[in-house]
Amino acid sequence: MQTTAPSLKRRHRDAPDTTEAFTRLRSLPVGPEHDALREDIVAAWLPMARRLAGKYRNRGAEIEDLYQVAAMGLIKAVDRYEVARGAFEAFAVPTICGELKRHFRDCLWSIHVPRRVQELRNTIRVGRNELLAGQAGEPSTDQLAAHCGLTTDEVCDGLEAIDSFRSLSLDAENSAGGRDDGQEMSLADRLGTVEPGFDTATDREAVRPALKALPEREATILYMRFFQDKTQAQIGAELGLSQMHICRLLARTCTQIRDQVQEADHTAA
Repeated sequence: MQTTAPSLKRRHRDAPDTTEAFTRLRSLPVGPEHDALREDIVAAWLPMARRLAGKYRNRGAEIEDLYQVAAMGLIKAVDRYEVARGAFEAFAVPTICGELKRHFRDCLWSIHVPRRVQELRNTIRVGRNELLAGQAGEPSTDQLAAHCGLTTDEVCDGLEAIDSFRSLSLDAENSAGGRDDGQEMSLADRLGTVEPGFDTATDREAVRPALKALPEREATILYMRFFQDKTQAQIGAELGLSQMHICRLLARTCTQIRDQVQEADHTAA
């Protein structure tokens, strides 16, 4: 039986004939001559790698970064290629494109998104562009599902992933509205509400040094009044003091603590 030799047909103008160079490369021992020939082969195929990288432009990555990723994929293809497998181009193209796709999947997403959802995003993005080219207005979820061969739940997952590729900084200005002085508000200014518990925690930390410095009697009176919620009369009865004396001690102690906190704030400022 006659065996058909593997096809070495080249399909693109930037696909040079390096069959002999690869054959010679595999016969050379590792050394300067081997490395020089390997560099020559990489340089010969580099235009093709850059062309493949160019197909991924305008997708959120810098084109120079894509060129470098494609070059790394090309080097991997050169190192792994065997002439008996067929044309180098048929082996190199999937290797380079795989590196480019891996770069988008692993390096450019602001948050972790499962690979399945990333693929849904790509399918829906292409399908959406195809529908927009043939109709006026944004396609519905049902239209996208029918066009892409997906379920509506899968379309919803993919649409959410489209907005997850890039995240906004909380310091980014939001053009949807501004402050009364006409300046733009940051995204952080428009999200969430002020947590009242923060002020309470701050106040507690501010008075902590002053409370630790109180005499035992004054500290006990404050604890019984504000933590055990006892009346001045009840405190006086337990400590053997009049209600009026307890009132004066509380007022004097609170004033002392307030003055110490204000003095500490003034010194820190």
